[in-house]
Amino acid sequence: MAKALDLNTYLDKEIDCSCGHKHYSSVKRIDIDKEAVKRLPKHIEELGYKKPFIVADINTWKAAGEAAAAELAAAGIDYGKVILDYEEVVPNEQVIGEILVAVRPGTDLILGVGSGTLNDLCKLISFRMGLDYIIYATAPSMDGFVSIGSALMLQHVKTTVDCQGPVAVIGDTDVLAQAPMRLIAAGLGDTLGKYTCLMDWKLSHLINDEYYCKEVVDMVRTAIATVMEYRDKVRERDPEAIKAVTEALVLTGIAMSFVGNSRPASGCEHHFSHFWEMRALMHGQTPELHGTQVGVGTIVALKLYHMLAEEKIDFAAAKARVFDKNEWIANIHHCYEIAADGIIAVEEKSKKNDIPARDQCIDYMEKNWDKIVKTIEEELPATEDMEKLLASLDAPVTPAGIGVSDEEVRDCVIYAKEVRPRFTVLQILWDLGLSEEYGDRMVKYFNA
Repeated sequence: MAKALDLNTYLDKEIDCSCGHKHYSSVKRIDIDKEAVKRLPKHIEELGYKKPFIVADINTWKAAGEAAAAELAAAGIDYGKVILDYEEVVPNEQVIGEILVAVRPGTDLILGVGSGTLNDLCKLISFRMGLDYIIYATAPSMDGFVSIGSALMLQHVKTTVDCQGPVAVIGDTDVLAQAPMRLIAAGLGDTLGKYTCLMDWKLSHLINDEYYCKEVVDMVRTAIATVMEYRDKVRERDPEAIKAVTEALVLTGIAMSFVGNSRPASGCEHHFSHFWEMRALMHGQTPELHGTQVGVGTIVALKLYHMLAEEKIDFAAAKARVFDKNEWIANIHHCYEIAADGIIAVEEKSKKNDIPARDQCIDYMEKNWDKIVKTIEEELPATEDMEKLLASLDAPVTPAGIGVSDEEVRDCVIYAKEVRPRFTVLQILWDLGLSEEYGDRMVKYFNA
C-alpha cells in the first residue's frame, strides 16, 4: 500500500530540508474532489480576487469552462473570457499574443481551464502581467500543474521559460474522470517517465556532483507508487483512481517547485518528447500529446538503460574519440532544420560536448561502473512491464505508434540530448561513444 498523499503538507510554507536547502511552494489551495466546480467561486473570493479572466479552448470550454463560468455568474463574480478557437492549441507567439490582447483591463486573476498547454500559457500570461492564476484542471494528463516552468514553442524551438506556479489547483473528479481516455493515459505516461528521469538525476549526482535531494526524490517515488497502486482502476474511470492519479501528478509538480526546475520530473524521456514534437511541427503535423510521447520515450529510455547495464565498456577507446564540431553542426542542421541555430546556441552556452568534461565523466564511470550498473538494475522496472501497462490503456508503446519514423528514432538517441543542457543517459552514451550504435539498436528493437 502506497503512503497516502497529503498535499496540504507542502502548501504555502517554507520547509527546511536535510539536503541543506529550504523548499517552498507558492500554492495556497488544492481541491481535487467531487463537485469542486461548485466551490470554485468560494476559492476565488477567499483568496481575495474579484475580476477573474477565463482562458479556455473550444474543447475545455465545453468540458468544464461553461459550467465554471455559470458558477461564477451565479455567485455574482464579474469575469471575462477568451475561448481559443483551435482543436489543438500550440503555445507559440501567435497564441500568446491573442490572449494578451483579449485580457480586459482590471483583471486581477487569470483562471485557466484545461491542462497541459492551457496551463503553460496561463503561467506565462499571468507572470508577464504581474497577476496570479488558478488552474481548473480538466484532465489528469500531465504533471506540470504547479511547476514554475512553462513549456512553449518559441521560434520553432521547444523552450521552457521560468514563470510561476498557480495559487490554486482545482479539479472536479467528475470532470476529470470523463476526460478522453487518451488524456488519462497521457497522465500515466508522464508519471512512468519519473522512473527514468530520477535515474538520470541520480547518475548526474554521482558522476557530476549535481545537486540532488533525496527527500524530493522520495516525494516523486510516492507519486509513482500511488499511480501504480490504482493502475487497474484507471481504465474504469473510477473517481478515486482518477483523484489519486491527479494528486500524484500535482505532487510531482510541487517537487519541481521545491527544486526550482524540472529535474525531479524530466529527463531524457522528456527530451525525446520535445524532439519529436519539434519535428512534427516543422513538417506541418500535429504532435501527439506530451504525456503520450513521454510514455513512449520512457520505453526507449528504459531499453537504453538496460542495454547499457549489460555493456562491456572500452573506456580507453571512449577517451580516444575525436569530436568533429563541423560534422556535428552539419548534422544538427539536418536534424533540427529551422530550429538548428537555437540548438547550436544552447550547446555554445552549456558546452555539453566539451572534451575535458567528457573525459572527466569517463574517468568517474570507469572507476564506479559496477555501482552504476547496480543502481540501474535495482531501481528501474523492466521495459516489458511498462509496455504492458501502457498497452492496457490502449496507449502507444512504440515510436511508430505516435508517428515517429525509424530515422527519427535513431536521431533522437543521438541528438535529442541537445534539446536541453541536462545530463541524462543520452549524454552518457555520447561520452562513451555509443550513441550511433544504440540508435541503430533501438530501430531494430522496435522493428523486431
